[in-house]
Amino acid sequence: MVKAEGLAAFRGERLVFRDLSFSVLAGGALVLAGPNGSGKSTLLRLLAGLGRPAAGRLLWDGQDALADLPGHAERVAYVGHLDAVKPGLTVAENLEFYANLMPPSPTMMVAAALTSLALTDLADLPARMLSAGQKRRLALSRLALTSAPLWLLDEPTLGLDTAAIARFGTLLHTHRDRGGIVIAATHVPLPLSDVAELRLA
Repeated sequence: MVKAEGLAAFRGERLVFRDLSFSVLAGGALVLAGPNGSGKSTLLRLLAGLGRPAAGRLLWDGQDALADLPGHAERVAYVGHLDAVKPGLTVAENLEFYANLMPPSPTMMVAAALTSLALTDLADLPARMLSAGQKRRLALSRLALTSAPLWLLDEPTLGLDTAAIARFGTLLHTHRDRGGIVIAATHVPLPLSDVAELRLA
């Protein structure tokens, strides 16, 4: 379980949110909603360990999640606004690079990741030639390579067509069936069932 207790965060000198509390159990999903600038991305970065709260605590299974940042990093898969794609590498090479950070069988894992978001036909294409939607699919397909239980997603369906969103929904469903947790910021409905919402003002 991931649990936030009384979180507060600043962006520069501006207080973005305070007294923010929630919990998400294994297999659960939480959608962060609210207008631009309400703190959704700031909260996700804080949950990923990329920043420290000004107040409050972030707990993982009852323990301080941020006390051991390298350990927390192993629990988290974070997909932000930027796709983090190497333009000089092919689609498959981008995934192979990421897969080599994960044990144990990169070749099999890359094949599954390519299939997860229908990228197999694009495997040998340099990433610089991809459309915006294809780059987003490549970024999201890395989720198929990770065993991290906590997925933090910032506007994950941006640029995706209907078919890609449906495939992404399957990826989310499989992760939750395995006990994984999804926390996502979005302005549009995501392919998630039985999901809680946290609205930031």
